[in-house]
Amino acid sequence: MNKLSLPLLLLIIPVVVLFFVIGVYNDLISLKNRIKASIQEIGNQLKRQADLIPNLEDSAKAYLKHEKDILKMLSDARKLSDAGKDASDKVSQLLPKLQVIVESNPQLKGADVITGLMDELRDTSDKVMYSRRTLIDITADYNIKLQTFPTNLVANAFGFQSEKGLETPTTGAHLTVSESETKTPKVSL
Repeated sequence: MNKLSLPLLLLIIPVVVLFFVIGVYNDLISLKNRIKASIQEIGNQLKRQADLIPNLEDSAKAYLKHEKDILKMLSDARKLSDAGKDASDKVSQLLPKLQVIVESNPQLKGADVITGLMDELRDTSDKVMYSRRTLIDITADYNIKLQTFPTNLVANAFGFQSEKGLETPTTGAHLTVSESETKTPKVSL
């Protein structure tokens, strides 16, 4: 080896090591930030889901009441026409109301609205599952880097700690189903 190549080699090795350390450090920081972002996304989707459930319930009740009222009016009109006496007067009074309802609501569409809200709820649940899966994968990648050589040397030097990721409680009331929860709810019309 000539005299010039040894000092050059002694300069190149620390530069390569420095770039390696910087790359590993940045990768670990990036993974930690992605873990935090995944946790926030799960929170966002759970909040959306919590907001959708009462909306779905209120919409279902409102549309079912609306449809019940229309069907009751139609039933009353049929009863009156069958009764014969004073039926034409009462039907005449009822027909404008029914006509307005039929014109503004040519079809009963409560089921469509409820189905749409249920689809949104299902979509949100799918997003929660996807976000959880992403969090689990990112956390596993991060923790693997903390434990494998040579990235563990850089991680230990900068004090990186393993991440727990998504913890799901293994005990509690949420794991049991009461007898009342297994019964089909009754919808009053």
